[in-house]
Amino acid sequence: MASDMSEAIRQLVQDRGISEELVLKTIENTLVAAYKRKFGNAENAVVRFNEGNTEVAIYAKKKIVDGVYDPVCEIDLEEARELDPEAEIGDELLIEVDPREFDRISVQSAKQTAHQSIREIQKDSLYSEYQEKVGEIIIGYYQRERNGTIYVDLGKVEGILPRKFQSPREAYHLNDRIKALIVEVNKTPTGLQIVLSRTHTDFVRAIFELEVPEVYDKTVEIHKIVREAGYRTKLAVYSNREDVDPVGACVGLKGVRIQSVIRELEGEKIDILKYDPDPRRFIKNALSPAEVRDVVVLDEGKRQALAIVPESQLSLAIGKQGLNVRLANRLVDWNIDVKTEEQYSGMDLASESKRAVSELFSDEQYEEEITRIAELPGVDQTVAETLLADGVEYIEDFLALSEEQLAALKDISAEQLAALRAVIDENVEIVEEGDYPQEGEAADGAEPAAEEEAETEEFECPECGAKITVDMTTCPSCGIGLSFEYEDEE
Repeated sequence: MASDMSEAIRQLVQDRGISEELVLKTIENTLVAAYKRKFGNAENAVVRFNEGNTEVAIYAKKKIVDGVYDPVCEIDLEEARELDPEAEIGDELLIEVDPREFDRISVQSAKQTAHQSIREIQKDSLYSEYQEKVGEIIIGYYQRERNGTIYVDLGKVEGILPRKFQSPREAYHLNDRIKALIVEVNKTPTGLQIVLSRTHTDFVRAIFELEVPEVYDKTVEIHKIVREAGYRTKLAVYSNREDVDPVGACVGLKGVRIQSVIRELEGEKIDILKYDPDPRRFIKNALSPAEVRDVVVLDEGKRQALAIVPESQLSLAIGKQGLNVRLANRLVDWNIDVKTEEQYSGMDLASESKRAVSELFSDEQYEEEITRIAELPGVDQTVAETLLADGVEYIEDFLALSEEQLAALKDISAEQLAALRAVIDENVEIVEEGDYPQEGEAADGAEPAAEEEAETEEFECPECGAKITVDMTTCPSCGIGLSFEYEDEE
């Protein structure tokens, strides 16, 4: 009997992956359940294992009394002394119960309790074990397929590989070896559900950790991975040591390491590029394998950039159905537009820049310069229309009128003219030439000192921007002819 029990415990530990401690606890719960079913109460039930856990016994703890009222928990003094001659009233005595005394129903109930306990223990144990493995790679074998979902034998449990997590270029047959990433672990009424994936970006990351020691020990780190499973994957990597080339470490000598990864992904294209904190260089790298001549940042706030490539590289930079540039956008998190050098030279970037500046300051309002009398705020429109009929439309024309000309204006009174002047003074800043002394004149109108020479006024050449003066007829820099016009001073 002892050998049978120890063998049963050993098989439960090995086959079900349950610890010996939990197996012994299950046996104890089973015997207690049978005891309770037999006697209606298990508060006084005690289960004991021998030193080697090869035998088990269940006892009833009974109190010695003089007159038994509850035979389950009490025992008479005379009966107790037959078992222990030194027994006294008030003492407690452990009396072994033969499990063969349990009826069939009690035994069946105990078995059900045992099976349920073992299932729950096994489920909890496996859940804890596989929950710690989420994000790791596991190897299993193809069992069957139903509604597109592949069921994978993982040894202790069964995993599922849903259709959405399967690469479109892969096909499996019975007993095929499958390497996949554990992405989810769930408890279900039927057992444990292990969800696997071969399309997740972390699957590629885990494979590189297996194939590239520098990635595993963090000498080379993966900045970001973007992927369209079955077609193309892009990795941005960088090195924590100056003497280690991150791209070369991932590719390996003669491409050995990258070829192992490509074989695992069933021939999927992989671009390994160097991460750069400068967005321009990073964008240039991200469009690999295409050659990029230059990158122009159109709007840094909106993260919009323009990549300029040779004509021969345009299709390669964009990729089939836009795959290459689409993955590059996701990798650098910028909106990249790809143009050839000819297309770029024909673009009106200046007008686009002006438009951007206009949009940037669109919330600010600027007042336009007021030049017409009718535009003055608060002006008497009747006066403005009368002046317009007399050929006086602009403010400067009105200010240029002499007193005689003002007096000759019809249908406008002196009061209206005074009111118009007040509106002009309030809204228009007037600077008259006579307000400041001209060059060569004294401030008080006196003649300049004889020893002071008049400074020559300088201008800029309208063609090349060189410094010129009024006495020049040609530009000393570009040779263009010069001409100056003067207005007669009154």
